[in-house]
Amino acid sequence: MKDFFVKIINLLKSKDLRKRVFVILIFLVIFRLIANIPLPGVDITRIKNLLQANQYLGLLNIFTGNTLENFSIALLGLGPYITAIIIMQLLTLIYPRLKEMYYEEGEIGRAKFNQYARILTVPLCILQAFGFLKFLESQGILFFSSYFEIIRDVIIITCGTIFLMWLGELITEQKLANGISFLIFSGIVARGPVVFQEAIINFSIDKLNSYIFLIIIAVLIIAGIVFINEAERKIPLNFSKRVRGTKLYGGVSTYLPVKINQAGVIPIIFAISILLFPATFLQILSASGIELFKDFAQDINIFYQNRLIFGLLYFALVFGFTYFYTAITFEPNELATNLQKSGAFIPGIRPGRETAEFLAKTVNRVTLFGGLFLGFIAILPYIVESITKLPFAGIGGTSILILVSVAIETLRQIDAELGARRYLT
Repeated sequence: MKDFFVKIINLLKSKDLRKRVFVILIFLVIFRLIANIPLPGVDITRIKNLLQANQYLGLLNIFTGNTLENFSIALLGLGPYITAIIIMQLLTLIYPRLKEMYYEEGEIGRAKFNQYARILTVPLCILQAFGFLKFLESQGILFFSSYFEIIRDVIIITCGTIFLMWLGELITEQKLANGISFLIFSGIVARGPVVFQEAIINFSIDKLNSYIFLIIIAVLIIAGIVFINEAERKIPLNFSKRVRGTKLYGGVSTYLPVKINQAGVIPIIFAISILLFPATFLQILSASGIELFKDFAQDINIFYQNRLIFGLLYFALVFGFTYFYTAITFEPNELATNLQKSGAFIPGIRPGRETAEFLAKTVNRVTLFGGLFLGFIAILPYIVESITKLPFAGIGGTSILILVSVAIETLRQIDAELGARRYLT
């Protein structure tokens, strides 16, 4: 705790970093204003009742930063942008040109890649907005007298998402936090008083044991997330000795840290975005008036309401995206090449191909445990909710998972900025 306050003090002492913090705070205020401007012609109370009754929509509300609950002009949040990024990264596995752009062309290639993701966000947002509005209309929450009203709301929602996307990138440019994760983080923090109020309203003496159990589980979740995020597999490295003139260089030993959970909270965000897509697509098809599509959309909605099936699917997606995100961010062949060029080697492993194979095998084993743990933590709140019978337990537990993960990632970025300034001074 002392180190935390020392970091905050050092952060505020630096004029440049202090300016960045204030800029981020201004952006967060703008985000909260956007999140509380509702679309016209909707009963907010009925929206909130639907979110409480539907576990999937309640979870989705977290990732939109409460824009869904408020039926905001940006009610989809950053979901379409995240889906676009997932699609683009999946395409790198199919199209070598995209893979080359993302991995080999440096910052210029990444900028082009991100630009394509932004462009893809627009049609995805239009489709998801239309599908979600039709879903609400089928539930009797909205009523559109003409297609002009639907088109109007779709355009407003799309512009809201694009604005949030731009706002998130501005936050990322400050190099103190990931913009997308931080906006979701701020939305959860803003909803904290509401969850606390629900806990007080639902409290009774006969539920005391459930509340105590929930607090213990919350503490264990926080401890587990911190432990997994900080845990790493240390691979020993030796540097070969080199003679330059009359001096001897190298010959030192160090280690290569491999994080158990290199993906952080990204798999959770990706999993929710993928869960949203098929439901939205079917709502669009059901709007055509064909009974087959309507029945199929209703079946999918019932499917999502099944806690067991939803939990298993959620677990599988989180586990799969943990491997997927680790695979696209950790390149064993490239790392092995860089180690060989710098004269480093793993004791007992030949440089080059064998080193790459060893690194790939090690990362797969480590990620297996990290993925299983993250998937279990993701569905644990729903298990706790089933045991305690507290309506806010599932959402609250998932919120803790995101809050802790994003907080750790943000502190790491702050540490990196403070470390760079200590080095320069």
